[in-house]
Amino acid sequence: MSGLITRRNFLRSSVLAGSGLVLAGCDQFDFLADKSGPGRQIMERANVLTYQAQRALIGSQSLAREFSASEIRQGQRPNGSTDPSTPEYLALKAQDFAGYTLKITGMVDRPQAFTLDQLRNMPARSQITRHDCVEGWSCIAKWTGTPLGPILDMAGVKPGARYCVYHCFDNIQRTLSGDILYYTSSDLIDAYHPQSILSYGLNHQVLPVSNGAPIRLRIERALGYKQPKYLHTIELVDSLDSFGKGRGGYWEDAGYDWYGGI
Repeated sequence: MSGLITRRNFLRSSVLAGSGLVLAGCDQFDFLADKSGPGRQIMERANVLTYQAQRALIGSQSLAREFSASEIRQGQRPNGSTDPSTPEYLALKAQDFAGYTLKITGMVDRPQAFTLDQLRNMPARSQITRHDCVEGWSCIAKWTGTPLGPILDMAGVKPGARYCVYHCFDNIQRTLSGDILYYTSSDLIDAYHPQSILSYGLNHQVLPVSNGAPIRLRIERALGYKQPKYLHTIELVDSLDSFGKGRGGYWEDAGYDWYGGI
């Protein structure tokens, strides 16, 4: 019913209206560069409101909706960067990712490095979910991968850790002074959510490069920019202040909501 206010639409409108965002280029967010300025303070309050509303409405462990196989009607639409050109990534791609490792670092008792074969041979989870992009489109697909929570447990997360920072090979922005690599972050609640998986499979096939091979993190209760592709390191930290502009992610540094929940 067109007049019905759904939880998804309420939260989405809170993100956009509460922060004053429009779906435009990144130059729209220059007013956020000053961390003490009024624009930045408004954004911070909007982010906190969205985060608190999401947690209050759906709790910490409720599941994103899962669909039937018959509802997969097209391939997963690639978005954002689709073919990183960093030397490290190109070398791995040339070897069909045989030398890939996923590192768990930062505030952990036992830093880890997992090969792609090791990840594929761990207990897996498959889920048919809807990818919602901040640009306004959606796509239903089946994702298969290793749940993130047990991986973090193998590393032994230290008590003071509050966030996971996800580092990627994706050189999303190229400048004269060098590449800017994609990153984003989540709290530990979303990292340990049962539907948060390190995906290596898509629609019964090996995850394609255009969709984030070899590993793409799926945080199913969040918008698409919180699903980092080309993931190589998960860093446990107690603060996001030292990364980028301190907002917790590439698009977040440009003004997008840090939580990005749906």
